[in-house]
Amino acid sequence: MQETSLLNQLARSLLTGQVNASADPHRPLWHLAPAVGLLNDPNGFIQARGRYHLFYQWNPLACKHGAKFWGHWSSRDLVQWRHEPVALVPSEEYERNGCYSGSAVEQDGRIMLVYTGNVKYQDGNRTAYQCLAREQDDGHYEKLGPVLFLPAGYTGHVRDPKVWQHQGQWYMVLAAQDEAKQGKVLLYRSPDLHQWESLGEIAGSGLNGMGEFGYMWECPDLFRLDDSDVLISCPQGVAPQGERFRNLFQAGYVLGQLDYAKGQFPHGAFEELDLGFEFYAPQTTLAADGRRLMFGWMGLPDEHEASQPTIAHGWIHCMTCPRELTLRDGKLYQLPVAELSALRREPLAWQGIADEAPPLPARSAELHLKPEGPFSLALREAATLSWDGRCLSLERRNWHTGEREQRTWRGELDELRLLLDSSSIEIFINQGAAAMSARYFPGEAATMRLSGTARLGLQHWSLAASVIE
Repeated sequence: MQETSLLNQLARSLLTGQVNASADPHRPLWHLAPAVGLLNDPNGFIQARGRYHLFYQWNPLACKHGAKFWGHWSSRDLVQWRHEPVALVPSEEYERNGCYSGSAVEQDGRIMLVYTGNVKYQDGNRTAYQCLAREQDDGHYEKLGPVLFLPAGYTGHVRDPKVWQHQGQWYMVLAAQDEAKQGKVLLYRSPDLHQWESLGEIAGSGLNGMGEFGYMWECPDLFRLDDSDVLISCPQGVAPQGERFRNLFQAGYVLGQLDYAKGQFPHGAFEELDLGFEFYAPQTTLAADGRRLMFGWMGLPDEHEASQPTIAHGWIHCMTCPRELTLRDGKLYQLPVAELSALRREPLAWQGIADEAPPLPARSAELHLKPEGPFSLALREAATLSWDGRCLSLERRNWHTGEREQRTWRGELDELRLLLDSSSIEIFINQGAAAMSARYFPGEAATMRLSGTARLGLQHWSLAASVIE
């Protein structure tokens, strides 16, 4: 009965809210966004039987965090997407406060969802269950219930299981907070996805030379890339260090070698994945062609969400573009997947002095720049990207405070690649050596303008809207 009630509420929200949401001038043309309500973490990103599946944290009933559902899209090409039946509804006692983040694997030809059931008590305490759901022939998911209960020595903040297979065994990394309020990443092993054995803590605050580094490490994701194991995670409670760690919460990675037998993961320093304003909870998958692909949430929890203007149209947040990860010289590189080039329309090539460049369409566009000196790029009168020869700065007006704010990257600039949508910017620096992602909310002006006395070359395309069936 509880599930029926929630599904009825979801249906009413969709039927009454989609027209309002689709009329928003800030609505993305090709980024994935919720039909109504709030979207956050990408979940269960997997390629199975020739289709990509992307599940996502979704509150379809309001533009705020609440009892999360799992929405579900699928695609053959990462460009044109299809709505699938809602995968998880928080209808059981062990998930009554939300079906929290998790991952997907394929077992015996079916997709298995591994997720956190979240339970909050009236006294302010909470607990968490790691749960399973199995794909059915009709595309729905049968819940199999909890398979891992709250481990001893940790608070109720244990969540976000990411599962993979190695040498015939299943492994899981799990975000946790110990009783000393330090963020950790736990490692588990299972022969069947049902019975799990703890292998201990492999990363987190106070481990592997990290020192004190946050009260929670959310959304861990561990995978092999070339000759390294990569652990992506999202530490909360890390203080800013100059131009580093400027966001409320961080998303980054460490490189190391996981010892599966000993349950140990010696690793290097923590590096940020994205130097922009909004990037969090990324999740990767291994595609059939061997590429490691990633989606991120272009948002942050608790970061002035209630002030975003899209709430007036009944929706909030979107995903990043899908990105391919590669490893070069001990550093992660990321670029938009090649499939996105199918959206390109109306190519333009130009070179000359920046001040003389023509105004360029900017509502939905891709821009490649090769600057030979300082320049500035005004983005629809709502944000500015500038290069002074040493520092690349992205500046915008904060939608909550009205103050100007910026994020920066320093180095030798060779080239830039920008992807723009109605209310988002994604910047890839030097063939993906660094990235900067941000939401912004311009007025009707749909052009960007270059300025400066330096020469530069550019390529520009308008980007078509992607179809979401």
